[in-house]
Amino acid sequence: MRRIRCLCKLLFLALVSPVATPSAHADKEIVVGVYDFPPVAQITENRKVEGLVGDLLEELETLHPDIDFRIFHTSPKRRYLDFDAHLYDVIFFESPSWEWQDKQALISPPLLMDEDLYIALNKPGRDASFFDDLEQRNIVALSGYHYGFAGLETNPQEMERRFSIEFSDSHQRNLNLIKADRPSVAQVAIINESYLQMHLDQHPEDRDLFLISEQPDQTYQLSIITHPEGPVTARDMMNLLTPLIETGRYQSLVRKWGLGLPPSLLPALPDN
Repeated sequence: MRRIRCLCKLLFLALVSPVATPSAHADKEIVVGVYDFPPVAQITENRKVEGLVGDLLEELETLHPDIDFRIFHTSPKRRYLDFDAHLYDVIFFESPSWEWQDKQALISPPLLMDEDLYIALNKPGRDASFFDDLEQRNIVALSGYHYGFAGLETNPQEMERRFSIEFSDSHQRNLNLIKADRPSVAQVAIINESYLQMHLDQHPEDRDLFLISEQPDQTYQLSIITHPEGPVTARDMMNLLTPLIETGRYQSLVRKWGLGLPPSLLPALPDN
């Protein structure tokens, strides 16, 4: 009888005790804010994160199994309010000049580069001077994005007061509007260079359709932003990334998505 009682006690403890496996839970959780910013971050229909950020988070979770990176979906317009409310701890690849310097955000050194270009339909007689006076053009742009021609203004009412501009949430829609040749709606779109190249690689038949500006709207270096009350600092995030940078894996992922590296992460040139 005593043996039966002991066996029953052991069975009870086995049922109520948590299973101790290395992957049962992580020691630390980091909430990552993500919005659609292809190819830096691409949000699929089932809300999965792809693009550079998706690849990078997979690499970091493999490299640091003690950390759980949880996704918080935000938007270009809402990301600052969500940051102020501390709904996420980290956001990847933002320019400090995109309003982050006005906050107590912690900012990493530059890790990525890209630029925005003006796109129009390539018609006879048009050249780069078509982009000289944007105040005379009908523009399509992404809502919540910062643009050099507007002085990084994001208030849609202010931008609509100064320009003939229409907003959307899709680069592809904006390119399609240009291709449709509807000048009363869209004569110029502003597209980041990495997305444009990705589109042209997938649709080489479009290469001769577009007139592309020789001068960018803006060139930006992008950093990791962390919340001052979060579980990690910008320096901590750099430490997590360092093994990927040292092996060249990070640089390989950046090139995979057609993005650029800041000078600090480019390989050193020979002296001769």
